[in-house]
Amino acid sequence: MHPLTALRRQRRVSQMELGLRAGVSQRHLSCIETGRSRPTRSTLLALLDALEAPLPERNAALLAAGLAPAYSQHALDAPQLGPARDALQQLLHAPGSPPALVLDAEWNLLMANAGVQRLLDLLGLPMPEQPANLLDWLLGTGGMRSCVINEAEVCGEILHRARREALQVPALAARLAQLQAVLPSWPAPEAQTPLLLTRLHSRVGELRLFSMFSSFGAPLDVTLASLRIEHLFAADAATAAALQGAA
Repeated sequence: MHPLTALRRQRRVSQMELGLRAGVSQRHLSCIETGRSRPTRSTLLALLDALEAPLPERNAALLAAGLAPAYSQHALDAPQLGPARDALQQLLHAPGSPPALVLDAEWNLLMANAGVQRLLDLLGLPMPEQPANLLDWLLGTGGMRSCVINEAEVCGEILHRARREALQVPALAARLAQLQAVLPSWPAPEAQTPLLLTRLHSRVGELRLFSMFSSFGAPLDVTLASLRIEHLFAADAATAAALQGAA
């Protein structure tokens, strides 16, 4: 199957609709998908952009068409990503920063700040050993899940989010398949409050936190496009005081 066909069907978009979005006739699109016509680089990029394809899938589709990839993929410690790496460090370690960590598309834990260590100290948990996968550590036994008071609500949301993301990340889908064999059947979350709070048992009482995610605005590198920072903010004054006191 042509990569473009797979992407289009995955998103449940018809050839006509995709053609209208990208300014390509349905007939030409059909010829591209069946291999009767070879798209130009600009046409294929327009179609991929109309499908909002992730950068790795765009590169794969270009390669399948015999074209050079459009996006680089450097290691996070590569010199080319120095400014982006500095920006991550600034966000993580700015004065007064809440607990924050950097994840990639597979939920691998790449960076964390001192606030995460302070939070774990309050919970009586060690920092996950590297290399660590946050999904394993959050949902598996013996990790963060053991401290979550509203387990079904929080873990159900984490699993629901990971399943959505896994549609575009095969490695994450494989990890989920392994995890789900041993996980409880948590219900999908229901919107009952403006923010889902994570309620945690700690040595100073209950902590209540909510998450906010940051990402690069216009990444043109596969690695940068996969990164996100999760910030954990206190949802009440008692939690804020506990986190500040642990510092």
